[in-house]
Amino acid sequence: MRRASVSIAANIAEGFNRKHNAEYRQFLYIALGSCAEMEIHIEIAHDLKFIAGAGQDNLLEELDHESNMLRNRIKRL
Repeated sequence: MRRASVSIAANIAEGFNRKHNAEYRQFLYIALGSCAEMEIHIEIAHDLKFIAGAGQDNLLEELDHESNMLRNRIKRL
C-alpha cells in the first residue's frame, strides 16, 4: 500500500515536469493505475481484517476523489 500510494504522487510530480502534455498525460494514466492498485490493496486489507469497514469506506472515498481529480486533469490536457 505504501508503494502504490507513493507511486501516485511520484508519477504526478514526474509527469508535471515533462515538456509535453502527451508525456504528462501518460504519467497521469500511470498514477490512475496506481489508484486502482491501491483500491485492491484496501479491499484485501479489509478482507484480512487489517482495517475496519468504516476505515475502508473512508479510504475508498478519498481514493475515489483522487481518481476523479486525475481523470478531470487528463480530460483538460
